[in-house]
Amino acid sequence: MMLKKLQRHFFSKRRASVAAILTMVAVCSFSIPAAANDTPPIEDVVLRLQRLYDNTQDLSAGFIQETTVKSVRKTDIEKGRVYFKTPRRMLWDYTWPKTKKLIVNAQTAWLYLPDEKLAYRQDADRLFQSATLIKFLSGIGKLTDDFDLTFDAPDATDTRGNYVLRLSPKQNSASYQSLRLVVDRSSFHILQVSFDDVLGNTTVLKFLDIRLNTKVKTTIFQFKPPADVSIFDMP
Repeated sequence: MMLKKLQRHFFSKRRASVAAILTMVAVCSFSIPAAANDTPPIEDVVLRLQRLYDNTQDLSAGFIQETTVKSVRKTDIEKGRVYFKTPRRMLWDYTWPKTKKLIVNAQTAWLYLPDEKLAYRQDADRLFQSATLIKFLSGIGKLTDDFDLTFDAPDATDTRGNYVLRLSPKQNSASYQSLRLVVDRSSFHILQVSFDDVLGNTTVLKFLDIRLNTKVKTTIFQFKPPADVSIFDMP
């Protein structure tokens, strides 16, 4: 989130509904010239992944977010579409089961809940300073600056041969100890992000229908609350 950490910045009672983004989501296309069952060095995978994002101006992807609350053994599923545009712009547009938007531009981060006529506002700098994976996805960060990266154990690949990476933040995170990324072995798109928070709750973000460099309009990252919406400023 990643997104769950973002959500705590906006309001604690809805912590489980916005999860990590993800961090996390994708861009151009590279391929590793290796046999299907060969795993290249982790440094090669990370380099190609970083190059992919460095060469992306914008992207959009459908997402499915699954948040499992350990204490009640319940999994909530939400769906929508996410948009990134460099630098420092993103929109998480939730469309099911309820509508909500997380809108971030260079100046301001907004969480808008239209059904409740509420909007939460925060300075964007505080968000980018605290969310390392979000920095990477927004075109202003390097994975190796913020994370120690390894292949996941015991398996470096999933059943389809995609690479599975473990990202451990170099600075202690209050919301998670590590992130798990599933990276397409051919395109190097991030297909999935997952993590457990300090309470043992699990968030999984799955990405699909990834579209790269389609000239996403800058205007979608601007937000003006309707007149009947209550606005709360967050520290």
